[in-house]
Amino acid sequence: MEPDSVIEDKTIELMCSVPRSLWLGCASLVESMCALSCPQSVPSVRCLQNTSVMEDQNEDEAPKKSTVWQISNGTPSVIVSRKRPSEGDYQREKDLCIKYFDQWSESDQVEFVEHLISRMCHYQHGHINSYLKPMLQRDFITALPEQGLDHIAENILSYLDARSLCAAELVCKEWQRVISEGMLWKKLIERMVRTDPLWKGLSERRGWDQYLFKNRPTDGPPNSFYRSLYPKIIQDIETIESNWRCGRHNLQRIQCRSENSKGVYCLQYDDEKIISGLRDNSIKIWDKTSLECLKVLTGHTGSVLCLQYDERVIVTGSSDSTVRVWDVNTGEVLNTLIHHNEAVLHLRFSNGLMVTCSKDRSIAVWDMASATDITLRRVLVGHRAAVNVVDFDDKYIVSASGDRTIKVWSTSTCEFVRTLNGHKRGIACLQYRDRLVVSGSSDNTIRLWDIECGACLRVLEGHEELVRCIRFDNKRIVSGAYDGKIKVWDLQAALDPRAPASTLCLRTLVEHSGRVFRLQFDEFQIISSSHDDTILIWDFLNVPPSAQNETRSPSRTYTYISR
Repeated sequence: MEPDSVIEDKTIELMCSVPRSLWLGCASLVESMCALSCPQSVPSVRCLQNTSVMEDQNEDEAPKKSTVWQISNGTPSVIVSRKRPSEGDYQREKDLCIKYFDQWSESDQVEFVEHLISRMCHYQHGHINSYLKPMLQRDFITALPEQGLDHIAENILSYLDARSLCAAELVCKEWQRVISEGMLWKKLIERMVRTDPLWKGLSERRGWDQYLFKNRPTDGPPNSFYRSLYPKIIQDIETIESNWRCGRHNLQRIQCRSENSKGVYCLQYDDEKIISGLRDNSIKIWDKTSLECLKVLTGHTGSVLCLQYDERVIVTGSSDSTVRVWDVNTGEVLNTLIHHNEAVLHLRFSNGLMVTCSKDRSIAVWDMASATDITLRRVLVGHRAAVNVVDFDDKYIVSASGDRTIKVWSTSTCEFVRTLNGHKRGIACLQYRDRLVVSGSSDNTIRLWDIECGACLRVLEGHEELVRCIRFDNKRIVSGAYDGKIKVWDLQAALDPRAPASTLCLRTLVEHSGRVFRLQFDEFQIISSSHDDTILIWDFLNVPPSAQNETRSPSRTYTYISR
């Protein structure tokens, strides 16, 4: 049998080699076992630090210092001790080590310290970590201006969001000074305006865009102005989102007063004007502020079924089978394209390319060098019924037809790619962006598709008749149907397969007395047109205060304009 001293040394060696987490786990196990055997006593585990135990030793041996680890439960304790040389020897050897250490290169010093740390236990690592933490902390924001580098400190803090910027202001006076003199609240608002259409539109409508994107003038608003402006903007945004969800709006109405055939088939708008295509063969341009008719364009011999405009031209398609190009400023006809055999039902143009589709079941792809230089590139055939709508980007042309299918074509080669099947009746409308296609059909449903794999992601039900028009952005889908209703849907919820169907439709807007033919919307409004010969502007920004606490606004402004 081995002597007690040998057993103790082996025990010490074993315990020091065991990881601390395992050692504590074993200690807990010992406690539990002791609790079972001695329920009257409560076991405990403790580490007794800074306790020196002088062991019996021979005269020629140096005194020993021990760290005591004690597991007590009413039984004799287990003591773990590590020997330490005499104080005089330790001090002398330490000084010698430091002397050598100072003579080494930085890399050698690092290597030596790494070796030391690797030979320490977890408890020692904890002490070293506590010692190093404050040494590694640096107030760089305060240090940079002292070196004449204020602009770097400002640039670093300019990446903070609003919550972090508020916290940074409270760190110390120097941080607050850097934020104030660097006009960082102004820079934060400018960053949001650059990247978020909602912020950009709000800045223009509320008028605070005049204080942005300019060099800091001596008489301009101070940082405190932007600091107080930010929460007001957030409040505005929250109110707009609430108005959308609750259906609170201010309604304006344009009565088109068509002389013979009534109905507004298509429209597009910007901040200054609304351009509409009517069943009575005319195109009317309206002032968006006064709602007065500025100009009437005539020339088509059939109903104007589709249109699109930019800063130079208006392009229209008609039931007279032609496509006409007009000067957006003068209203002069610049070009007439005669290709389709039947009504031109829809068209899109962008970046020198135009795509038209027709009741004759074909799709025409045009190169659009200028308003007067438009040439036919390719005719796409494959649909078995009228092609009601087209959309495209640099990768795909997407078309939908009365034959119940959506077809995808390559934009560059005009070759057929795939067919999306799922609707039970003809498809009347769609929009395509990125990978998402959203379509509306005479089966009264809306479908969301992944264009790359052709999968139907969601079916939206709620309309009672044909879904005639549909648009979507990053937040919502807005649809109009022959039931006279406009529905607002939560796009993100619709893309989540776990979202219940009952949560998808946010609001149903009922004001049109006839079929809804076309709509367009942005972050602040919907503008829609109908068979009832009206154009409605649903304003979710400028809602009367009296309506803020109501589910739907009883306050509406009706403006009737004949021409």
